[in-house]
Amino acid sequence: MKYPKEYLDEIKTRLKVSTVVSKSVNLKKRGKEFVGLSPFKTEKTPSFTVNDEKGFYHCFSTAEHGNIFDFIMKTQNLKFGEAVKYLANLAGMQPYTFSKRDEEREKMWNEYSEIFKMYVEFYHNELLKNQDFKFAREYLKKRKLSKEDVLNFKIGFVPFKSNFYEKIKSKFDKKNIIDTGLFYFDDKKEIYVERFRDRIIFPINSITGQPIALGGRTINENNYLAKYINSPETPFFKKGSNLYNLDYARKLSNKIEHVYLVEGYMDVVGLKSKGIENVVANLGTSLTDRQISILNQFYNDLIICFDGDESGYKAALRAAENLIKELKPEKQISFLFLPDKEDPDSFVSKNGKDFFIEFTKEQKISIHNFIFNHYKNETKNDPSSLAIFEKKIRSIAYSIKDEFIKKYVLEFFLEKISLLTPNANQNKNKNKNFYKKIKSLKSTQKHFNETKNLSSIEVKEFSFLYIIINNLELIKNNLNLLENVKLFSNENKIIYESLLKQFQNNQNLSKNDLSLDPQILDKITQFASIKHILNKIDNDEYKTIELLEEIIGDIKNYELEARIEKLESKFSKDLDESTFNEIRELKKSQKIN
Repeated sequence: MKYPKEYLDEIKTRLKVSTVVSKSVNLKKRGKEFVGLSPFKTEKTPSFTVNDEKGFYHCFSTAEHGNIFDFIMKTQNLKFGEAVKYLANLAGMQPYTFSKRDEEREKMWNEYSEIFKMYVEFYHNELLKNQDFKFAREYLKKRKLSKEDVLNFKIGFVPFKSNFYEKIKSKFDKKNIIDTGLFYFDDKKEIYVERFRDRIIFPINSITGQPIALGGRTINENNYLAKYINSPETPFFKKGSNLYNLDYARKLSNKIEHVYLVEGYMDVVGLKSKGIENVVANLGTSLTDRQISILNQFYNDLIICFDGDESGYKAALRAAENLIKELKPEKQISFLFLPDKEDPDSFVSKNGKDFFIEFTKEQKISIHNFIFNHYKNETKNDPSSLAIFEKKIRSIAYSIKDEFIKKYVLEFFLEKISLLTPNANQNKNKNKNFYKKIKSLKSTQKHFNETKNLSSIEVKEFSFLYIIINNLELIKNNLNLLENVKLFSNENKIIYESLLKQFQNNQNLSKNDLSLDPQILDKITQFASIKHILNKIDNDEYKTIELLEEIIGDIKNYELEARIEKLESKFSKDLDESTFNEIRELKKSQKIN
């Protein structure tokens, strides 16, 4: 669903960029512009500018740029539709409605959210003020929750004999009341019963802060009731798409680099009460791709901290095997294991914030190290067991969707496996070994001295040429891949043009037919870093083509980077909107490559 251009333009007309930005950034007038400290990066010298005349802001320290909608989305971590509603309200305009179906859903949502708001407020106030609920307050005190914690999280208590349905049945549509999941029908008594009766309730908010579901914790320890329950899925609440405390934690992502993911509501409350506020919890289910995708919108560094018992460890392993598939180059996922029988709430309560932070720095383990160590510890020192281990670890690496991460995680795994299987043909002559080491060191030093004088694009071009020269038949059958590929270093350009001509003139080209200087061939072989990977894939044509396409993408991006850098230098001087649009289009092309 798209908002009409006229509606968006009216919002922009009514609101100056400086008006919107100044609500969160201290701006000072400088000529026709305003300047201030960047909201996207901690800095001492202002690099952030606002131009009301041109209708945009620009941050020179981070290259963030856009209009009022972009600013609200990036600084408040809102989606576009949410930003439009926020700014329309700020501009004094009525919210825009779409089709009749959308209007009906909007009406359903209004009733749904109003019911939840009333429910949460009522039982929150009951917990705070009702003298009959002193035992519930005492329970929370024993769990070391302060009144401030209860207020911050809007925690409430639903008594066993509760009749909130009777309070609201005349105010709202019956179907909308039932759709909230707060009540279920008792067939024997023929009455609507509150799902969370006799439980402490924790409101689960939407990303914008409105209660949409509940988590409930029983106070009376017994064998027939589940300790924790969550709301059932509803038209406006999906367990796998929500996280507890995300509405608050998302606002910290501009200041804090990492977020903790824990298992329970009490873990979140406990950590936050001790000053660790960048924390969320999944909702009693296995972690989903959707939950991780949502967290990745705000944070680049995710630390998963489950309970320090066997079930917590098993949950962490399931999460690791699922999450590694979604790993991306710019994202980090780590695991933090607590001492046995500790959970985040109890651990931080005993040791305090500073100890917990130091413990995190020292003990967190990357997702790939965790997976490798787990399966290594299950391996016996015999060929069959090691073979099963390697097969398992390879399959996990191959499950990763991002090709760059897949390549390096697989290389990491194989490197560690090689340490478990020392070379059986190692020469046992110590003197000869010593001589070979000395020779190797000298060779390595010479290689380093030569390569440090090469640019990164030259090294990339050597790999590109190496693949072609060593896979002539394969390349001849896929010449379309070489279209529009341009090399930059003069020597490599000449070699590449020579190869293209020989492909055109010779139907059965072999390596011996190439009219290339042997010294040049040696140089290409020496400096082509890709040769080590090609040796490992053992003439797999599909993987060879994949590697070639990857290198071609890097070479094309090199040209784009040079053009972008030149335009950014120009833009920093003239702040021309068309220059910025050109930069944005080039960056889109860069992502495609």
